[in-house]
Amino acid sequence: MSRIGKHPVPIPQGVEVAYVDGIMSCKGKNGALTMQASSSVLVEIEEASIVVKPVDNSKKARSQWGLMRTLINNMVLGVSEGFSKELEIRGVGYRAAMQGNDVKLNLGFSHDVVYKAPEGIKLECPEPTRIVVSGISKQSVGQVAAEIRSYRKPEPYKGKGVRYKGEFVIKKEGKKK
Repeated sequence: MSRIGKHPVPIPQGVEVAYVDGIMSCKGKNGALTMQASSSVLVEIEEASIVVKPVDNSKKARSQWGLMRTLINNMVLGVSEGFSKELEIRGVGYRAAMQGNDVKLNLGFSHDVVYKAPEGIKLECPEPTRIVVSGISKQSVGQVAAEIRSYRKPEPYKGKGVRYKGEFVIKKEGKKK
């Protein structure tokens, strides 16, 4: 029995939810999201909550049960509140700046890296060493943050690079004389 799947997903005020022919759609103040639900789960919309149940007791249905519940919960949270991730830039001369809707990154390469924001994602640079990625899709926000971080991952000797806020990088000891 899924520990996550058995909990109903609460629907907050101002969010409209519909389930038609296996397609789940949510609409709220931040926008709208749709998703194809798995055929191994049943989705029932009640007054103020969404209940997800497996179709049968097969291994596939049980494995999809908690996943579908979590994906539906992320959709509801995204259209009502939204998601965001913060990135920190560490290193001498490393900085970020906004260039229209894109982010221009100085990461020690011979040329600056310009990252174009995909549709539905908002990028901000409140400081030259901070980048805030926000949007309504949790998967898209995480993917964009991972792509920006992949340009210069934190290295273990000096700790320079792009890291998530609060990420701890274990430093190695350098060469001994």
